Amino acid sequence: MVFWVFGYGSLVWNPGFDYDEKVIGFIRDYRRVFDLACIDHRGTPEHPARTCTLEYIEGSICWGAAYCVRGGPEKERLAMEYLERRECEYDQKTIVDFYKEGEPLQPALKGAIVFTSIADKVSNKYYLGPAPLEDMARQIATAFGPCGNNRDYLFRLEKAMFDIGHEDDMVIELANEVRMVLGIVGKKRLPGSLHISLKSHLPALELPRFPEAVAMDS
Repeated sequence: MVFWVFGYGSLVWNPGFDYDEKVIGFIRDYRRVFDLACIDHRGTPEHPARTCTLEYIEGSICWGAAYCVRGGPEKERLAMEYLERRECEYDQKTIVDFYKEGEPLQPALKGAIVFTSIADKVSNKYYLGPAPLEDMARQIATAFGPCGNNRDYLFRLEKAMFDIGHEDDMVIELANEVRMVLGIVGKKRLPGSLHISLKSHLPALELPRFPEAVAMDS
């Protein structure tokens, strides 16, 4: 048995489960957006955080990291149970193709499962929908929950995408707006990365320590 998990949010830097292989790649026709509420990790029911989900946009691509779990049905079951608990805000699974880095023309994997959310506030209580950049930044700058604050989630995603060599302009723009709210623009940047300072100002961060695929975030 081989089980693949594709992460586009916190799984990029913190998978949280035992895996055997990591592959950088992307899925087509989806983009990363901060339209989903998190009330049990980085926020609370009274003050929800904003975390990633996927929006269908034809022609878009979303980069992330795929993790391979080998070892049979029991190991696969444990990984899936963990991910479903962690990703409880996501209310649907979508079938997509996964493309490996350096091989953009043919999918490395067909029939990948992607955890996404229905973009409807009536049927999906966790869906916040889009908002002006300034409003999202204020919400992210102030929300926090049992697993930490919302801004660190965003900053760590920004750094993780830089580390895998596929920065997300929307993530950078939102992160810089959060820094404006916090008043830390220009005070810190990632050591040793000259090009990134032209586009963003990354704060120094201390990170804590193909048959099927699943995409998710927390």
